[in-house]
Amino acid sequence: MNTFGFIGMGNMGYAMLKGALGVFPKDSIIFTCPSEERCEQVSAETGVRYAQSNAECANNAKYIILAVKPQVYDAVLKNIHNIVTEESVIISLAPGITIQDIKQKLGNDIRVVRAMPNTPALVGEGMTGISYNTADFSFEERDTVEKFFSSFGKVVTVPENLMSGIVCASGSSPAYVYMFIEALADGAVKYGISRKDAYKLVAQTVLGAAKMVLETGEHPGKLKDNVCSPGGTTIKGVAALEACGFRNAVIQATDACYEACSGIKK
Repeated sequence: MNTFGFIGMGNMGYAMLKGALGVFPKDSIIFTCPSEERCEQVSAETGVRYAQSNAECANNAKYIILAVKPQVYDAVLKNIHNIVTEESVIISLAPGITIQDIKQKLGNDIRVVRAMPNTPALVGEGMTGISYNTADFSFEERDTVEKFFSSFGKVVTVPENLMSGIVCASGSSPAYVYMFIEALADGAVKYGISRKDAYKLVAQTVLGAAKMVLETGEHPGKLKDNVCSPGGTTIKGVAALEACGFRNAVIQATDACYEACSGIKK
């Protein structure tokens, strides 16, 4: 039996598959998706075998990753209902769908890991929040779950009631970062820097600033203060951002994201 079975091979499923291949052998992975053309393309690129149906994929894997849109979960769960057993591990990526929601469809003895990864997984810098009842998993299974999510970035384990907050903090927020990069690059282009150079300058700066937070352990406010010389250019830029409600806009975006996530229809 294969270790991992991916049901769905969109952007997120593909990113996770690519990461997993850096840690697990390709013959321990199987996948499926509705498009035969997509299956053949991914299989040719990765060497991973694909299944002809969701049921076949689930029947050949212990860890079953549901990398599909929330609106098709019911159909997928119906496909695999008679396949999964108490030995299976369901890994759900859908915001707004709880562990109990899935257990109600598959059975209370089915073990579920709820996860929220993000698209930077495609370049090995993903951030994933996961939630599951660790008492239901062996040490080896917990280690496999950790290795899987670590194969395409970093992972944190949180109580399930915080998963909507994970969507806000890392699931949806790459879009905000891309908007910031685009806007800051626009500002640089305004003063004569080429578009190509502007994107490189800004993106590398965002990458470096994020790495400073992660590796120095310093509070972001302290790192900001370190750049702001008294009466200098940076503090004037910071003041302009504050005058335009920069922080409040980010918090408002988080609130909107949280409300949308919490209100997703099952």
